[in-house]
Amino acid sequence: MRKNNFIQKLLLLGVASIFMTMCTPPEQSDADADAVEQARVDSIRKVRCPRVFSSAAEFYKNRDWEATVRAYDELTDLGCDREDPQEVYLYYAIAYEYMGKYDSSATVLLKGLTFLPDNVDLRKRLAFAYEKQGKTNLHMDELDRLSFLAPEDVEIKNKLAKLYGEQDRYADQIAVLKDLLEIQPNNEGAQSDLARAYEKSGRDPLDVYKNRFDNNPDNVSYGLDYADKLIAADRPDDATDVLQQVVDVDPTSKVAYRKLAQAYDSADRLGDAARTYERLFKLDPRDFRVAIKISEVYVEDQDYASAFDWADKAATLSGEGEAFGAKGNVYYKAFQSCRSGEISVDDRVVATLAYKYFDEAEQKGFSRYNRSKEWLKENEVLFGRGQWFMMDAEVKNKGYVKASSACYRWVNEKLNKGKGW
Repeated sequence: MRKNNFIQKLLLLGVASIFMTMCTPPEQSDADADAVEQARVDSIRKVRCPRVFSSAAEFYKNRDWEATVRAYDELTDLGCDREDPQEVYLYYAIAYEYMGKYDSSATVLLKGLTFLPDNVDLRKRLAFAYEKQGKTNLHMDELDRLSFLAPEDVEIKNKLAKLYGEQDRYADQIAVLKDLLEIQPNNEGAQSDLARAYEKSGRDPLDVYKNRFDNNPDNVSYGLDYADKLIAADRPDDATDVLQQVVDVDPTSKVAYRKLAQAYDSADRLGDAARTYERLFKLDPRDFRVAIKISEVYVEDQDYASAFDWADKAATLSGEGEAFGAKGNVYYKAFQSCRSGEISVDDRVVATLAYKYFDEAEQKGFSRYNRSKEWLKENEVLFGRGQWFMMDAEVKNKGYVKASSACYRWVNEKLNKGKGW
């Protein structure tokens, strides 16, 4: 009996265990829990994201930057940024910019770039944020990335080249400017910047100036710059070719004629130099200093007759001491060139005429030739009372003496008898 009761109890206990097991719900896995939570969040996002997006747009439109930032904070917390990360992070960052919080703007943009690493708009804002913070190296790095991501964007290359130049990174600046000129061969600003970068880096910029002028042959300024560099490189003959092109383009350019004459002078083509100065004088026939310059070139070429005519023209035009000094210099140089071993009467006449004009120039405040004047006096080469005493009666009756030897044939001026002779 007891055995039967025991068996019955066991049977009841087993049935109860089975029943209890069937009624207890199975334990959920972690994956199932995550799926449930994700479904809940997605449900919230589906409702909230459009509303917050709308609010953010309204706040932005009304320039309520703090409210805009709060709205975008919520959007990113909800994960709404996954739907349109460019819009979220771009306007999120711009709102911080308007608040003057460029460090926060950069932080936002860096997060956005984790979604869109090659997005040009976001990187442009990031470069701007670094610029406003004075983070020069980071600014340059971003512009460099942008130059790679947007190779046809001229503005980016201009900014990067300028920044490299400001940081004395001329090799990098040259590379960027060359890329820029591949896109815009006639970009005059880039051509000028490239030439300066070459100079500052110690590299020969002649090819840059040449290409710039060859690509813009009607640009007088480029021709003048190129010619200056050729002259500085001791290539005056090449400079004259360039400058001749310039004056053909602009026959009224006084600067071009002046530089062309100087280039001829440097190339020892004195006749061409004088003729070029004469063309310059025709542009402004009142410029007595050009007449003086013509005289100086003719003196250098030992054409004293032409030299004196131009110096005399300068004196007539201006009455300035500088012009009278130029007349004296023609006589002085002719005397030094023509004088004999034993100073002749003609030598003394010409030397005295030189002294006379040097003295007149000094009285008018121009003392450039003072040393030459003193040399004439100290070396006793002037015509004076002693020489006049030795003249024959015919000369004395005329009251003047005049140079007549072959070397001084061009001298028409008379030396009158001095007081006390």
